Amino acid sequence: MTLYHSSMLTVVLLTAVQSLVGFAQTTHAQTYPARPIRFIVPFPPGGSTDIYARIIAPRLSEKLGQQVVVDNRAGAGGALGAELAAKAPPDGYTIWLGQTNNLAIGPAMRARNSYDPIRDFSPITLLMRAPQVMVVNAGSPITSVKDLVAAAKKNPGSMSFASAGIGSGGHLSGELFNQAAGINIVHVPYKGAAPAMIDLLGGRITYLATSLASAAQFMKEGKIKALATTGTRRARMLPDVPTVAEAAIPGFDVESWHGMLAPAKVPREVVLRLNRDIVSILGQPEVRKLLLSEGGDITPTTPEEFAAFLRTEVTKWARVIKQANITLE
Repeated sequence: MTLYHSSMLTVVLLTAVQSLVGFAQTTHAQTYPARPIRFIVPFPPGGSTDIYARIIAPRLSEKLGQQVVVDNRAGAGGALGAELAAKAPPDGYTIWLGQTNNLAIGPAMRARNSYDPIRDFSPITLLMRAPQVMVVNAGSPITSVKDLVAAAKKNPGSMSFASAGIGSGGHLSGELFNQAAGINIVHVPYKGAAPAMIDLLGGRITYLATSLASAAQFMKEGKIKALATTGTRRARMLPDVPTVAEAAIPGFDVESWHGMLAPAKVPREVVLRLNRDIVSILGQPEVRKLLLSEGGDITPTTPEEFAAFLRTEVTKWARVIKQANITLE
């Protein structure tokens, strides 16, 4: 066989292989789904992540014509479920519900990770975004973010902020606030949001950044007062409370978020199918009512928009964590 004929044979074989791969992907997309889908929730039943999943799962099952089985795999702050999803076959039969901590914060805090938040997943769509609210005791002389910053600069190291634990959203929000304002308010970690709130009510800490849902009742009772919310826009539940960005620190943006993902290399046609169906579900009136009652905003995206958002979040929190020298080990 001449060199020319050998080269031509190689080209023909490569073309044939590419055609077969394309045919297989097209066939897969046309027949998908042909069996039940595993929906990994990396937290125990009852929390917001699990609630979102159980609102979406039965409706996605109706859309796809196959059972969508919620599989709670709690552990390691959501990392266990994320690892299981990362190692699942990329065939569209495993999806999972990721969020801020196990995709953007946790991986930056660990020296070793069993998954890469960017490389190991195919983003499908964002679901929800929710700001925190910075609150102080009702009797505190601090009435605004500017007051808080001024007091911290006047008395460096004498003030404190609470969080639900090291690496929690409230902890990272407080560290970013310190860095952005050029102040040093000392972090005091608690074993959950409830004990942190108790000490805020008792006047033992200066402020707490927490979820709108956690703060709502105490604000209604006049036991705490809101200084600002942490998102880019005023919170739907607190329209009269300014954002940190408009009150004192332009560009400040901290929101907890949830999104749907699949393992990396899932066929694009399958990702687009899942995106279309999930976004459609998010637009259903009864779904909107249920999800909005949790306090956040519904924020559907394209897969590309979610991927870009995820890269931004991973970069932002890695920088904050490195500067604050926070680790889990």
